Amino acid sequence: MDLEHGHSPKDIAARLSDAGRPSYIKDMVLGGIDGAVTTFAIVAGVAGAALSAKIVLILGVANLVADGFSMAAGNYSGTKAEQDRVHLIRQLEERHIALHPEGEREEVRQILALKGLSGKGLEDAVETITSDREQWVRLMLTDEHGLAPVTSNPVHAAITTFLAFAVCGAVPLLPYLLPVDDPFPVSILGTGIIFFAIGAAKSRFVPAPWWREGLETFAIGSAAAGCAYFIGKLLAGLA
Repeated sequence: MDLEHGHSPKDIAARLSDAGRPSYIKDMVLGGIDGAVTTFAIVAGVAGAALSAKIVLILGVANLVADGFSMAAGNYSGTKAEQDRVHLIRQLEERHIALHPEGEREEVRQILALKGLSGKGLEDAVETITSDREQWVRLMLTDEHGLAPVTSNPVHAAITTFLAFAVCGAVPLLPYLLPVDDPFPVSILGTGIIFFAIGAAKSRFVPAPWWREGLETFAIGSAAAGCAYFIGKLLAGLA
């Protein structure tokens, strides 16, 4: 039976090394899905209202720029707040270790005891961890406060979100730049492929089959687009 990763000393060392690096896959997936969904929702709504291709392009491009920037700015603010919280708690723990080391050692002792250590093994582990200030602080961040010791760069997160939003969000608009008689069906096809591809790519990072993740994302995107299309049809009928 094939396993998801190797267990040789070299494989393990490489995997543990990668674990200390920030990941931007969440920003990429969220940006891509939101870009494709919101832009196609605009395309579908305008098409449902039977407006011109020029209107589709104007509203779609405006959405790519404004909504993409808004989402990137929101992600920047959220990531920066998370980073600031980790920095604040790190400073707090460093101050407590300097001013009240025995109390902080007792916290380490109780944390490790909850993991099943006891007796001499527990005391040796406490001594080893508290002899390294950085490892001591990292343990308090993760086990006492539930924080990740490594956070994403807010600028990188924002740029990743915006690029994913713009690239995936441009797909529903491309058919309206091509010499085709009816670009809307082509837009539907291209957007459906993007929905499925985003979900399939996401499966690399979650314990689920690629086809299931692809179909789930496809279904979510299709539902949002369908709502926009029928609302456009309804409003066009009331005009």
